[in-house]
Amino acid sequence: MPSATNGSNGSAQKVTFDTFQNVINGKLVSSSQVRHGINPATKKALPDVPVATQQDVDAAVKAARDAFPGWSKTSIEDRRAAMLKFAEAFKAQAEDFAKLLTTEQGKPLQFGRLEVDGAYHWLTSIANLDMPEEILEDNEDRKVIVRYTPLGVAVAIVPWNFPVQLAMGKIAGALLTGNTLIFKPSPFTPYCGLKIAELAQSYFPPGVFQALSGDDILGPWLTAHPGVDKITFTGSTPTGKRVMEMASKTLKRVTLELGGNDAAIICKSVDIKTVAPQIATLAFLNSGQICLCLKRVYIHSSIYDEFRDAMVAHTRTLKVGEGTEEGVFLGPVQNSMQYEIVQTFFDDVEKQGHKVAVGGRTADSHGYFINPTIIDNPKDDSKIVTEEPFGPIVPILKWTDEEEVIARANNTKMGLGASVWSSDLTEAERIAKHLEAGSVWVNTHMDSSPIVPFGGQKESGIGHEWGASGLKHFCNSQALFFKKKV
Repeated sequence: MPSATNGSNGSAQKVTFDTFQNVINGKLVSSSQVRHGINPATKKALPDVPVATQQDVDAAVKAARDAFPGWSKTSIEDRRAAMLKFAEAFKAQAEDFAKLLTTEQGKPLQFGRLEVDGAYHWLTSIANLDMPEEILEDNEDRKVIVRYTPLGVAVAIVPWNFPVQLAMGKIAGALLTGNTLIFKPSPFTPYCGLKIAELAQSYFPPGVFQALSGDDILGPWLTAHPGVDKITFTGSTPTGKRVMEMASKTLKRVTLELGGNDAAIICKSVDIKTVAPQIATLAFLNSGQICLCLKRVYIHSSIYDEFRDAMVAHTRTLKVGEGTEEGVFLGPVQNSMQYEIVQTFFDDVEKQGHKVAVGGRTADSHGYFINPTIIDNPKDDSKIVTEEPFGPIVPILKWTDEEEVIARANNTKMGLGASVWSSDLTEAERIAKHLEAGSVWVNTHMDSSPIVPFGGQKESGIGHEWGASGLKHFCNSQALFFKKKV
């Protein structure tokens, strides 16, 4: 294995959280131009981060290409060992990362800790997967093997809603399979990502894992670069389409995890007191800023009023505030751009005269705070039903006919997740199997696992992440034919 730079005593290395730099070829690199993020709970400036230049991109790509032959020939066992040492060093500073995450992203500290714990779980679980060769045929005449080989230089582009956990899923998949990686955190949440990459330098050879912070031009530079072989992108559908367009010019491989408009179908047999609070929670978790959050809730008409009232009652208990305050469930929306996008949904609600069951427009404050809001039975063609707000506002709608509600749930360009809630499991399974989504749940929603492939249908994405299927998306497949007799 190419020598790593970790200390000889094997103890976990640590990073400080006062300055932030790019990581290129094993070194911390500053830049002449800087920018800064904003704490969304206070609208105050955070520390400076570098703005990568085209020269920085070229240098990082060259370093990644130079490191690729050695890293790709390193055994998967040794790659795994390096990743697991890195994971333990990350875990040793989990509380520091959680606090930094709350500062830059805005989510309550309790959920920042859960995300950091999840990031460790994703990193270690994927690192412990295997990529065995597959024997498809083995007889007297010949043997046929399918093997999986790394693509080369991968670029991971991560959004601002889960900047740590989503990063680790991409990092783990790329490095375990023998690719080198350039990591680009969101300009809105660059801090944890840069520190993750800095920490990693003690466990991987130079050039294997690098990170670049920048402005809006950095992504296009990376996706268009001829020295990059793979893009793994999580973000909005419009941006994903631009990534795919840029990647097509050099036939880069792409994995795209994009937006969602997840529907929940609530059947009349559910226990309302148990299920309604869960549905409200799953709509407003992370202030609604999760691609898998419930975006549309279809409630059987026979229980609609009672279920709505139970959702409203639970929603009123959800505390909104700064992430460091005790008992806060909803922090601010992460940035001013997203805050203004969510306001357009409130504008439309007012324009259309939709009934607001709870919440409503929030007065301007010192942060980007929005009260959790439920819209009561709007029309199916309403903006709040057809588009993804990516904020704490959700419509609830009535249904009576099973075939009709399935058609309504599927009437979207998105196909990320969906769920069915019923005490009749036969009914639930029947409905679930007709829903057009990459992940479908019964009596739960948003469950995920690092060993289960995750991806969307329709305009919610291309390819998979996580699990053995996700690993294969970082690889070329090669059919190897052995003729046993000449």
